[in-house]
Amino acid sequence: MSGGPKIVQIGRAAGAAALPAGMLILVALMVIPVSPTILDISFVLNIMVSLLILMVALQASKPLDFSAFPTVLLLATLFRLALNVASTRVVLVHGHEGTHAAGHVIEAFGKVLIGGDYVVGLFVFVVLMIINLVVITKGAGRVSEVSARFTLDALPGKQMAIDADLNAGILTPDEAKARRQEVATEADFYGSMDGASKFVKGDAIAGLLILFVNIIGGLILGVFSHGLSFSEAGSTYVTLAIGDALVAQIPALLLSIAAAAIVTRVNSPFNLSGQIGSQFASPAIWMAVGGILFVLGLVPAMPQMLILPAAALAFAVGWQLKRSAAAAAIAATDSEPGAPAADPSRIEWADVSEGSPCQLEIGYALVSLVDERKGAPLMGRITGIRRQLSKELGFVIPPVKVADDLSLPGNVYRISIAGVVVGEDEVFPHEMLALDSGDLVTQVAGRPCKDPTFGLDALWIPRASQNDAIAAGYTVVDPATVVATHLNNSIVGSAWELFGIDDAQALIDHLKAQYPQLAASLTPAGYALPRVAALCKALLVERVPLRDFRKIAEAMVAVSGQQLGDAELVEAVRQRIGALIVQTIVPSRMPLPVVTFSPEVEMLLNQAVRANPGAEWPFEHGMAMKIVEQIGQAVEPLLLSTRSFALVASPICRSALSRLVRATFPDVAVISYLEIPATKATEIVATIGADVPRLAAADAGQMEDHHEN
Repeated sequence: MSGGPKIVQIGRAAGAAALPAGMLILVALMVIPVSPTILDISFVLNIMVSLLILMVALQASKPLDFSAFPTVLLLATLFRLALNVASTRVVLVHGHEGTHAAGHVIEAFGKVLIGGDYVVGLFVFVVLMIINLVVITKGAGRVSEVSARFTLDALPGKQMAIDADLNAGILTPDEAKARRQEVATEADFYGSMDGASKFVKGDAIAGLLILFVNIIGGLILGVFSHGLSFSEAGSTYVTLAIGDALVAQIPALLLSIAAAAIVTRVNSPFNLSGQIGSQFASPAIWMAVGGILFVLGLVPAMPQMLILPAAALAFAVGWQLKRSAAAAAIAATDSEPGAPAADPSRIEWADVSEGSPCQLEIGYALVSLVDERKGAPLMGRITGIRRQLSKELGFVIPPVKVADDLSLPGNVYRISIAGVVVGEDEVFPHEMLALDSGDLVTQVAGRPCKDPTFGLDALWIPRASQNDAIAAGYTVVDPATVVATHLNNSIVGSAWELFGIDDAQALIDHLKAQYPQLAASLTPAGYALPRVAALCKALLVERVPLRDFRKIAEAMVAVSGQQLGDAELVEAVRQRIGALIVQTIVPSRMPLPVVTFSPEVEMLLNQAVRANPGAEWPFEHGMAMKIVEQIGQAVEPLLLSTRSFALVASPICRSALSRLVRATFPDVAVISYLEIPATKATEIVATIGADVPRLAAADAGQMEDHHEN
């Protein structure tokens, strides 16, 4: 089994060495005189190479199977022109010695193929030139030109189709990359073929000019330099010139046929012979041909002895094809025993796996949003969302599988992350969503609703009312943008569900490529891959991006000597990457707006955490409800004004408080004092603790009851 790769490697090495050597030989043939024996060998080699190229072209299933053809065509043309130069030298220098002086190949083509009559040979050469230059070369050149133009025009559409299949989960990233490479190669191939067809045309014209040079030069040299009579010179030199022209023109004709076969191919699983055979294998076609020939053979003036046997042959072929098709159908039925009646006890992986953790299911009325014939507006936005979020979050967001679901109402869509439905709403593909900006000039008529992403008051309005709504102060968006925005927000909120051990390994591998010493220090420091993944997921839960994983890794290495639990490790890392966390809230030049707790409330929070160390929910229910209520009163005005801020708490209670707040206000960042850089200016915009006495008394009573119990 290991011999195959070795043979391929040897072949590649031999090819790499042979190509420069071949180019030197081409130059040598043009400059250095060669013997007739070497010329004979070169002519035979030229014919063999032309036949080899033709066979490869005929066996190709699609044009890209012979993607090297334009370059091969150039090299073969140069080889043939070099032989023309070498043979012209031999004919003009030694032609007076007889037709054998230029080698046996030229002599054979000059005498045997044209019967010794050089006038006949001249006409045969002209006919071959007309066939090659006017018919084959001109047609192949036109097909190459049109194919190159259409391929380049279709390139953007093909790229968009690949992106759509990638987003829909039909293609994996590797398959999409291979498809893009194939599309680019196809465009390059047809562009090269458009130029390569000019080589064939120029070669045919060069052959005609070289023929005239050999004839005229031979007559002049034979009569004036070697003392031959005009008839002797004409017989010798014209025969040699015709033989030389034919021995070059036949390989040129083979290459022209190969070029025409390549550019006129249509992608098919079969080679050319198989494709033609499969399309001529219809019994009805042969029966029709046989019937027409039979009727034609009944005409008295027609040669019945030729036409009627041809009709019988067509009928026989049609009958045999019909028999073969019936036998194949029976064999297929026997080989598929009832198309294995789906065994109810057998479950395939495809039955239980959806293939992608991100899914967008749409009702039948929303199919137009992902229909390629209508521009697929939603698919392009999904691609942009994945690219942007991957850049922002620091890991590759998996493809979003888009599928229609007949169980959903027509205008409803559903977003699922890791098998959990995280969003579901209704959009109308032929209407627009007008969002209430809070500063309306007038009202417009529409169907009231809530914005799926942010819960803002909105209206579904006809597309014709879009300009009126904008003038009235509404923010108007199309249905594809509504779904895309909802999907974007859902992915951001559930990014930690999409991150796994493989993504953690990818981060480490990328770190290793840029900072090998840091990566080497990370693994031996006691951090197994699952623990690195768990830390990253914990950061993503609180919407801390991983795009600067180097800083996160440095923080992990810095605390590697401490015996920390998973929760303690997260807090220790957060304190060391505080600048990264803060800059996700406000720009670097702006002060950080913060909402703080009064000392009394913060003391109660710390006491609750100390009383229940390691608990997921250390706060008493009543106390937790009061905290959430007061936090809501403080932050809701800030949220409505879309102002960025952070809720700041003690490092002791930050983690537990974040879990409590996240359940009600997922967009509120909870940070500790130690995460704010010393150089960062802060601005207190609210303080929680107005109802401290009642809260403290209630909490004290609850904690006393708790300890008594």
